[in-house]
Amino acid sequence: MRLPGGLGNVAAALSQTGYRRFVIASIVSLSGTWLQRIAVGWLAWELTRSATWLGLMAMADLIPPLFLAPITGAMADRHDKLRLIRITQTGGLIQAVLLALLAGLGWLDIWGLFLLTVGLGVLNAANQPARLALMPLLVDRSMLPAAIAINSITFNVARFIGPAIGGIVLAQGGSTLAFALNAATYVGFLVAIHGITVSEPQAAGTRPSVWRESAAGIAYAARHPAIGPIFLLMALGGFGARGMLELLPGFADHVFDSGADGFASLMAVLGLGAVAGGMFMMLRSGGVSGLSRLVIHGSGGLGLALAAFLVSPALGPALVAIFVVGTMAVLSAISAQTLVQYAAAPATRGRTLALYGMILTAGPALGALAFGGLSELIGLRLAGAVGVAVTLAGWGLALRRRRGIAGAETSAG
Repeated sequence: MRLPGGLGNVAAALSQTGYRRFVIASIVSLSGTWLQRIAVGWLAWELTRSATWLGLMAMADLIPPLFLAPITGAMADRHDKLRLIRITQTGGLIQAVLLALLAGLGWLDIWGLFLLTVGLGVLNAANQPARLALMPLLVDRSMLPAAIAINSITFNVARFIGPAIGGIVLAQGGSTLAFALNAATYVGFLVAIHGITVSEPQAAGTRPSVWRESAAGIAYAARHPAIGPIFLLMALGGFGARGMLELLPGFADHVFDSGADGFASLMAVLGLGAVAGGMFMMLRSGGVSGLSRLVIHGSGGLGLALAAFLVSPALGPALVAIFVVGTMAVLSAISAQTLVQYAAAPATRGRTLALYGMILTAGPALGALAFGGLSELIGLRLAGAVGVAVTLAGWGLALRRRRGIAGAETSAG
């Protein structure tokens, strides 16, 4: 029996053994990643009680792609993507083990936490473009929208699971236990993807240097009539809205007076909203048709939902608003990635998706740093209002370029 709507492509994508194993492995590994992220954020807050340090810790994790993405994207275009993933995940395992040992021995101060988080950011800068560019090798092109939606759900299920158990783990075993559990999830990931194989097309002839390929990838994305405006929209939304989300520990403690449990609740509900957005994207029919409207108006909805969060008088209403924030963020992000995957030429896909990943991670890092410092001067709520204004400005610019963005829906890719 043929499944209706988008369910047919979902079932077809998950019937691919390599893709299915990769999804299961990712749920395990990413749950540990989110557990570690909230442990790092809360430990930084405990060590410093500073919103500026929260911004710096977010920058440490997310800023390396800003500098490394063009190079790591070229590496993903040149080399075996699965091998790159295995190498970077092994590096993440080592980092988690070091965090657990140093925290357990009482030798971890804020600067050690910062430097080890920078190291993980460097590894993620190499890992992300390889993971994104791997998708078209694991499933057929017709299944790609469903596969990207499944990946987003995987990411956000993990973002729900990690914080959901994070409050318990932090209360019972502290950051040491959280770091140790994350190390175990890296082992599970490496075991699960063992044996996955893909066939990668090989470029003919002599390739230019990595530096020239990196520069060519940036120029290609900037000149593309759809990819360039999408990247600008994601950059402004990432800086304005997602940058503020890195300051949720401060909102939980100072604004809503709810401590670590409130922080874990905010993160869990944010992830739950993101899962709802991912489910909608996974089950919708029509392929890429209509995605340009979703990427544009999802960004507008993100800004408006963040505004509702900022004016919430207590944790309860804030949880409702943060659910919508998570939903809108994922609707926009999945639509953007799908359109970029479709529009990008295969020979430049690794570099183009590296730039997408750079914007998705570095934008929030820069925003967290800027708004963390600004909040020390004018408070978290007013700093958040600036973030809302930046996000809505991106929405307005995208509306002016909507014809170009819509062109990605008919791109041969």
